[in-house]
Amino acid sequence: MSHVVKQVANQDTGSWLKKLGPGLITGAADDDPSGIATYSQAGAQFGFSMLWTVWLTYPLMVGIQVVSAKIGRVSGQGLSANIRQHYPAWLLYTIVWLLLIANVINIAADVDAMANALKLITGGPALWYAIGFGVISLLLQIFIPYRRYVRILKWLTLALLAYVATLFVVHIPWEQVLINTLLPHLSWEPAYITTVVAVFGTTISPYLFFWQASQEVEEQLADPHAIALKDAPDQANANFRRIKIDNYIGMAFSNLIAFFIILTTAVTLHLHGVTEIQTSAQAASALRPIAGEFAFLLFSAGIIGTGLLAIPVLAGSAAYAMAGAFHWRDSLELKPMAAKGFYGIITLSTLIGVGLCFTPIDPIKALFWSAVINGVISVPIMAVMMLMAARSDIMGKFVISFRLKILGWLCTAAMAIAVGAMCWSLIK
Repeated sequence: MSHVVKQVANQDTGSWLKKLGPGLITGAADDDPSGIATYSQAGAQFGFSMLWTVWLTYPLMVGIQVVSAKIGRVSGQGLSANIRQHYPAWLLYTIVWLLLIANVINIAADVDAMANALKLITGGPALWYAIGFGVISLLLQIFIPYRRYVRILKWLTLALLAYVATLFVVHIPWEQVLINTLLPHLSWEPAYITTVVAVFGTTISPYLFFWQASQEVEEQLADPHAIALKDAPDQANANFRRIKIDNYIGMAFSNLIAFFIILTTAVTLHLHGVTEIQTSAQAASALRPIAGEFAFLLFSAGIIGTGLLAIPVLAGSAAYAMAGAFHWRDSLELKPMAAKGFYGIITLSTLIGVGLCFTPIDPIKALFWSAVINGVISVPIMAVMMLMAARSDIMGKFVISFRLKILGWLCTAAMAIAVGAMCWSLIK
């Protein structure tokens, strides 16, 4: 009897884990080293007063990522392929080229953060570490088929648990945290508004939309019995249920980790007067004398682990976008010679990102302009996504529900306001 119960439990666990894929990986990749730097800066500069942001970003992030996933799974194509077929060419090419530029800069910033985090732990030359991280990421993407590679990415999401573990080695005034989370003290100071905009821009990023839609297509191609849902409506219920579970859990994981990073830096750095943090490696270094060696090691290890997860997502999303725009073959399941343009973009964006670490370009300033580019293109991309998701010629009978339309457009409006606030702060 116990053997039967154990077998059923194992089957349930396997079924449950299979439901987690594109959404979990997308959510975890959102907490990349650049994102960690932003959340660390928010916690160090403003303490507990930034914790409320995750309660707002979570539902908005779920809404827009579910829309992205549904477009991919229903149409059987990624976002840029759909934009190419239904919208002006100038819009498509502007979006994908800006996305490529922003992603390359983001890769450079992430590789630089990972290299410096490893240098803090072991010593040695950061530039050689940068090369090593870039090469490892590139080889995994090129030579491991999608079905095996996606398992590696799932395991890499566990690196984010390092930021949960840090809570057990620092003292947390939970009552104060709860009050500030549920009843935040808001401010109209330009620095506060800019940081809120940065948190939104880091959490809701264009590369996540392209990645998730394309991963839904990859999941479909990996299953010989699956076809685009608009042509196989009998498969819709099971897939929509999976997408919902995957994104609810994946985005919750993403926002929970963001919450813990803000909280960790608030109770350590902010309360000890360390308010100026520009990089994730700097945040880890600042933790060492305040929270101890173990907290420092956990924080640094998290930077490296999340970077190994994020770099493939950044390079891959750029490659999917370019391949869809120029009608190239695109799949991580294909051999390199069968998808030369696709793998060429992955290789080029990764190598240029690593190469930028060897230039005099300030990675912090570069990342700032990457955030500006992401902010500028995110609003039109989200608007186009919402329009596509409501079109029957793209979605068939599965145009998104009224509730999801409201949530998606709320997210688009929130990003438009955030971008407007960012532009206002730049002009000022």
